[in-house]
Amino acid sequence: MAQAKVHFFCQQCGHESLKWLGKCPGCGEWNSFVEELAGKKGGKGGKINIPLQEKPKPIKHINLKDEDRMPLGIDEFDRVLGGGIVPGSLVLVGGDPGIGKSTLLLQAASNVSSNQGKVLYVSGEESVRQIALRAKRMECFQDKLSLLAQTDIELIEQQIELEAPQLVVIDSVQTIFHSDIQSAPGSVSQVRECTGYLLRLAKTKNVPIILVGHVTKEGNIAGPRMLEHMVDAVLYLEGERHNSFRILRGVKNRFGSTNEMGIFEMREKGLVPVLNPSEMFLSERPVGASGSVVVPFIEGTRPMLVEIQALVSSSSFGNPRRLTTGLDSNRVALLLAVMEKRAGLHLGNYDAFVNVVGGVRVLEPAADLGIVTAVASSLKDMPISGKTIVMGEVGLTGEVRAISQIEKRINEAAKLGFSRCIIPKGSLTGLDASGLKISGVQDIREALEIALGGE
Repeated sequence: MAQAKVHFFCQQCGHESLKWLGKCPGCGEWNSFVEELAGKKGGKGGKINIPLQEKPKPIKHINLKDEDRMPLGIDEFDRVLGGGIVPGSLVLVGGDPGIGKSTLLLQAASNVSSNQGKVLYVSGEESVRQIALRAKRMECFQDKLSLLAQTDIELIEQQIELEAPQLVVIDSVQTIFHSDIQSAPGSVSQVRECTGYLLRLAKTKNVPIILVGHVTKEGNIAGPRMLEHMVDAVLYLEGERHNSFRILRGVKNRFGSTNEMGIFEMREKGLVPVLNPSEMFLSERPVGASGSVVVPFIEGTRPMLVEIQALVSSSSFGNPRRLTTGLDSNRVALLLAVMEKRAGLHLGNYDAFVNVVGGVRVLEPAADLGIVTAVASSLKDMPISGKTIVMGEVGLTGEVRAISQIEKRINEAAKLGFSRCIIPKGSLTGLDASGLKISGVQDIREALEIALGGE
């Protein structure tokens, strides 16, 4: 008998090698090669015969009408997708174990089956009874929602042809296998080939398919990196397991913006969209505490208010610590240096801890002035007024630069009862105050004088 050929694949990028390598020449990752049996390459002779289905078209003759989107019945989910899921698209949803991926997709499948038509939910990890028990708890029983416990990709395709569903959910892609690939389910070869198989199936049948993907300990989708390049959209469901709030964030979307974010609250009957995230983030804000400031930021098309907290304490070591949560640590270190040089605040002997409350990541420069005022408030132990919001980009010379979409931020603050805004002076031109007291500042010294009580 001929001995089976053994190849080695990089788990990060899918690079193939005939021997084990310590460092991947494709992505530079160390100790990422795994041993797998080489599978078949598409029949005798190693050639794949693909029928010619469509001829090239002149670009002027292509229909440019907006694609028809199918709403999933969950507003926050549809927002992240760009208004609904596009027929024929392949969407990958990742997240930590137990974060709520299967719960969210079962809710979406139930909504689509009640409003659009048949939905096929394929599970390779749970039995149909386990899924039915969860559906009963969540009240997701629908006549047109079909469950299938199967891992063979060819049998799944047969069921899709028989059922002709409007939506297919695969939970998860790491459990699906193709019989022609001589590797175990979840291996690099199986994940890559099965994803490509499902992509062709979605395009030829014009049916949207949602895949659930496991994540590694670093938080990335398990499998080769090319997996994210093959699909049309990549969504991450984030949040602390012991916290009731979940955030659905898009990192890739061929049919919409990647800046949108959906916020959910985990309850007994599933994930419930949060209609007013700003109010949720500020619900437990302490009154009269130093080191706390409210900052508006824009995520996609929606303005939101978050609380930034800072704690500055004397350092017991020669090298003070700088720890951040929800912010770019390098950006915070830069701002602390600007405060020392331009505002005369000596932070070299103090530990600085800066946190965004609620598990949100704020990466836009408009939060710079909020970070500066929160750190100064904690250093001087002087609280900032609870009705004040702060926003602005800080430069290396200490100047406060103008930011975009200033009116959206101020209007969101006015809805929640804030009465004063500290903003860049360059953003005052043509601004509608909306009944709020607006203070325009040119540098961080002026901003700190106003925020900490001086005029």
